[in-house]
Amino acid sequence: MCFSRPALQVPRVFNCSGAQAPKKEVSAIAAQEPRLNEEITIKECRLIAYDGTQMGIVAIEKALRLADEQGYDLVEIAPNADPVVCRIMDYGKFKYDQAIKAKQARKNQSKIETKEMKFRPKIDVGDYETKKKHIVRFLDAGNKVKITIMFRGREMAHPEQGLSILERLAEDLKDTALIEAQPKMEGRNMHMLIAPQPNAARRKKESERREGAEKAKEALKNEEERKGNAEDEDPSRDS
Repeated sequence: MCFSRPALQVPRVFNCSGAQAPKKEVSAIAAQEPRLNEEITIKECRLIAYDGTQMGIVAIEKALRLADEQGYDLVEIAPNADPVVCRIMDYGKFKYDQAIKAKQARKNQSKIETKEMKFRPKIDVGDYETKKKHIVRFLDAGNKVKITIMFRGREMAHPEQGLSILERLAEDLKDTALIEAQPKMEGRNMHMLIAPQPNAARRKKESERREGAEKAKEALKNEEERKGNAEDEDPSRDS
């Protein structure tokens, strides 16, 4: 009698609850880390010395020995190159410097905030101009500004008064701001969100620089004229 040979079964791993154990995955962070020293399993590499000198293609054993003799690490910096590129470096110091740079970059990033400025529908000219100056200051600092018109009592029957203020602001600030959210009525308040123009800050700096240069030029001209007048009035020049 002929029997068929049973197929080879691959054992399956289960946890204590009877469910199949999940496959172990490599951390994305760990996958981004380069291979160091004995973790590098290739036969040869294109080696860069600690000072940046190109050492050419060398056997991995020699590269490891050179790094060890200098007290540094051998780091695989281009694993997909042909041949693979490795560099001798102080990897601990390199990681520390990178962390410091990243922290400084985060610190230097401008944080955009949303400020708020509140108006009344029957605001007088003086208060309007004062509040507008505050809005311009917020925009110059790179912040967004939420404009709120607050209505009370019978003022709710005339929302067009609040809308006219927002339209007036939009017109006055058209060179420095753009409307990010159109006027909208919410309960007893009307809101509008504005943001600084992308190139407004640069244009302002250029304008201030030009004005400063013109003032300096005018001051120099006035100083030269003053000296010229003083020399003309000096009686010792006639003797």
